[in-house]
Amino acid sequence: MHRYPDGNVFYRKLTRDFPEIVRGEGCYLWDDQGRQYLDGSGGAFVANIGHGVREIADAIGEQAARIAYLTGAAFTSAPAEALASELAALTPGDLDHIYFLSSGSEAVEAALKLARQYWVESGRPAKQDIISLSPGYHGNTLLAMSASARPHYATFFHEWIVNVHRVPAPLAYHCECRGSDPECDVCSGTILEKRILEIGADRIAAFIAEPVGGSSTGATVPRPEYWRTIRDICDRHDVLFIADEVACGAGRTGTWSALEPYGVAPDIMTMGKGIAGGYTPLSAVAAPRRIVDVIARGSGALAHAQTFSHHPVMCAAGLATVRYLREHALVARAAAMGRVFHEKLAALLDLPHVGDVRGRGMLAGIELVLDRDTRAPFPRSAKVAERFTEAALLAGLVVWPNVAHTTGGNGDIIMLAPPFIIEPSQIDELLMRFRAAYDASVSGAMAIT
Repeated sequence: MHRYPDGNVFYRKLTRDFPEIVRGEGCYLWDDQGRQYLDGSGGAFVANIGHGVREIADAIGEQAARIAYLTGAAFTSAPAEALASELAALTPGDLDHIYFLSSGSEAVEAALKLARQYWVESGRPAKQDIISLSPGYHGNTLLAMSASARPHYATFFHEWIVNVHRVPAPLAYHCECRGSDPECDVCSGTILEKRILEIGADRIAAFIAEPVGGSSTGATVPRPEYWRTIRDICDRHDVLFIADEVACGAGRTGTWSALEPYGVAPDIMTMGKGIAGGYTPLSAVAAPRRIVDVIARGSGALAHAQTFSHHPVMCAAGLATVRYLREHALVARAAAMGRVFHEKLAALLDLPHVGDVRGRGMLAGIELVLDRDTRAPFPRSAKVAERFTEAALLAGLVVWPNVAHTTGGNGDIIMLAPPFIIEPSQIDELLMRFRAAYDASVSGAMAIT
C-alpha cells in the first residue's frame, strides 16, 4: 500500500491508501500482494476491451520504435490518418474531420472553442454563450469545468469559472412526473427552447450535453424522442449541438455512438476513454466540413494548440483498439451482454436502500437512497458512495463512486461499466461482491443517520 506523504507521488486523494497494481488481464487486476480485483467500472469507464490485450501493446511498441513524437503543427502520421478515417466512418451524420487530443477535458475545451471560433469567423461574434444540462459533467479544464454543473467546483474556482446557462437534465427518477408526462418540459426537452428564447438565440453559440448521462446523473437515459426534440430546437434557433460522448461513446452503451438509436447527429462530437481502451491517453473532436471549412477560409487553424495533439503513438493505440473492437464484434457484444447485465442488475432492487438501477449497454448507475418511497437521499455527511467504494475494494470489486448532484448536493450513485468482454458468470460474481460491499457500508451509514 502507498499513502501520502510516504514517497513522492502527489496522489489524486491524499487521505487514503493506494494498492499497487502490477498486472491486468481481461476483467481482472492484481496488486503486489496478490489480491485480485474485478474491474467493474473499467477504471473510469475506460477499459472497454479489457486488460492485457497484446495486440494493442504491440501496436504501441511498433509505432514508438518507428517514430514516437511529431508536432501536429508541422507533420502528420500514418496512424493519425488511418484512425481519422476509421472514426469518420463510425460517427453519425457528416462528422468527417477528427482532431486528436489526449483527454476528455481537452476535447470538450476544444469543441467549445471550435463552436465559438466558428461563429466569430462566420461574422456572428455575438453568439458566445453556452447552455448545458444540470446536473452534467464535461471535464476539469476551466471551460469544460464551467460547462459542468457541479456546485462544489465553485468552492475553489468560482472567480475563474465562465458563466454558462443551465437547463435541468431529464432525470425521470427525480422528476415529479417520473418520466411519464408527455407535456413535462424537462423530460421532453422543450425546456431548452424556453431557455434559448429567454437568453436570445442570437447570443447562443452551443448547447452541450451527454446523450446518455455519465457520472453526474448516474447513467440516465432520456426518453426516445428527447434528442430528436433537442436537435429540432437547435436547428430552428441556429445553435450548435455538441454531443459529449467521452464517457458514453465508443460502444459503451451498445452502439458506437450513444445517439445512434435516436437517428440524431450532432454538429460537433467529443470522444475519448474507450477509443484507445486505456492503453494510451486519447480523445478526439469530430466536426463536419461545413464547420471546418469556415475555419480553413478564415484564420486557417483552430485556436487550440496542444503539444501532444495528433500524437502518433496515441493514434496507433486508438487505431489498434478500434480495429480490435470491430474484428471481435465487441460493440454488438456490449449491446447483447448489456441486456444480460441490466437484467441481472435489476435484482439489486430487492436491497432496501437501492432506489434506482438505470443505464444502457455496459453502463449502469445504482442510486442509493435513505428512503425508497420518498426517494430522499442520504445526507452528504454519511458519505455513502465513498464508504461503498472502499468496502467494494475490500470485497475485490472496483466501482466508480459519484456524489449525485440531483437533489441539492446530496445523493449517492455507484457506477458500473465493466469491459465488454465480461461473461455472465463474472456478472454474477460482480453482483455477489456488490452485495458484500452494500452490507458492509450501508449499515454503517444508517448508524450515522
